[in-house]
Amino acid sequence: MIRIVCLLIGYVFGLFQTGYFYGKAHGIDIRQHGSGNSGTTNALRVLGTKAGLIVFAGDCLKCMAAVWLVRLLFGGSYHSIIYLLCLYTGAGAILGHNYPFYMHFKGGKGIAATAGMVLSFHPWFVVTGVVVFFTAFFTTHYVSLGSLLVYTLLIIQLVISGQMGLFAEMTQGQLVEMYILFGCMTALAFWKHRENIGRLLHGTERKTYLTKKNKVEDGSGHQAGQESEGH
Repeated sequence: MIRIVCLLIGYVFGLFQTGYFYGKAHGIDIRQHGSGNSGTTNALRVLGTKAGLIVFAGDCLKCMAAVWLVRLLFGGSYHSIIYLLCLYTGAGAILGHNYPFYMHFKGGKGIAATAGMVLSFHPWFVVTGVVVFFTAFFTTHYVSLGSLLVYTLLIIQLVISGQMGLFAEMTQGQLVEMYILFGCMTALAFWKHRENIGRLLHGTERKTYLTKKNKVEDGSGHQAGQESEGH
């Protein structure tokens, strides 16, 4: 039952669509521009670098806030499995971000929310996530590639760290549950990026820059991106 509670807490926090609300505050519905997603990359391409950073921060912080709340509420009574509960909370926030019910279940792709989960989960995983993503991004300028590499290496690191005793208070069964949960999150990330993967394989994926190079006219007077990841 506690797992479901944590999942629901995460989902409620994940419902706050930073990109959508930021766009509305600036007079546009971001879902009507670029990729149609309400995430960081589409905000960056449609509204600019400042907007992209603000949206990333908002989507990242909502997941961190959910995890912090769960730690505060259950850290004492469920100390031995708190890392597992944090993952359930993060998974809920990602689902809320990706599938907000009030937006007809059309949100982003969960990468900024995932960053928030990693930042609030365990310091050991932060370094891997930051180094891998930004190395891939600044080398290739493919947000999707960096995101998927982070997921792939983090699940490997999670399993290795777990088997080496990083989560010493958890039973083997609970560790396996944690591996399966993160594996499902990884599978969801790859599913949400299936079109990006196809474009990467065909060499047609659009690059993202922290400059005005992202901007192209969408024919409606606003600046927008094409084939964007929309995290």
